[in-house]
Amino acid sequence: MLVLLGVVVVILGFVTRRNPVLVVGVAGVFTGLIGGMDPLEVLAAFGRSFADSRSVTVFAVALPVIGLLERYGLREQARRLIGRLTGLSTGRFLTVYLLVRQVTAALGLTSICGPAQTVRPLVAPMAEAAAERTTGARLPDRLREKVRSYAASADTVGLFFGEDCFIAVGSILLITGFVNSTYHQNLEPTQLAVWAVPLAVCAFLVHGARLLLLDRQLERQMALAHAEHDLPLPKGTDK
Repeated sequence: MLVLLGVVVVILGFVTRRNPVLVVGVAGVFTGLIGGMDPLEVLAAFGRSFADSRSVTVFAVALPVIGLLERYGLREQARRLIGRLTGLSTGRFLTVYLLVRQVTAALGLTSICGPAQTVRPLVAPMAEAAAERTTGARLPDRLREKVRSYAASADTVGLFFGEDCFIAVGSILLITGFVNSTYHQNLEPTQLAVWAVPLAVCAFLVHGARLLLLDRQLERQMALAHAEHDLPLPKGTDK
């Protein structure tokens, strides 16, 4: 029963708003020591758990790498690259990324992109740079956050509707397993994947249209922002 005190540590940590990773780590060490394990055994248990679930905890290795890349100018290089592509607006760029994200997810490559490894260091800065080049002025914080949210939405929609086209994805296997065991059907993963294709196409058309409309929204809101502050409109911006 004493090992259940680890749950109390977790509850106290969350109630006092401590760092979740620190709380869970301390609770794990505390539970191991209370359960009669020595410190080396606790450390070995942490190592085994990390190795057994490395597909889930791989972000702990990827995040420091991404942080180092950002420290040495990854975001600045991304903005400089998009600045050379004069014909690529924010909406067009995010639509292309949505298509790439959907296609790669449909092929089972769900981990090559994502909010941490792609959107934050690359996609969002490039979308912001495209918006600033198109509007001819620096984006206000409110519009900058809007561009970032659209960048994140392109990644999320592309992954969500693209991965179901791949027959070996976890959601497809879960659905077929549940239906076959509960309703005694003979549902194959390929049947679900085939029906997911038109849904993915519709999702791309709907969200792609929203992304393309983002360019007009940014121009209109930039004009309103300049009008509120009684500033001259940037060159090339419609009134």
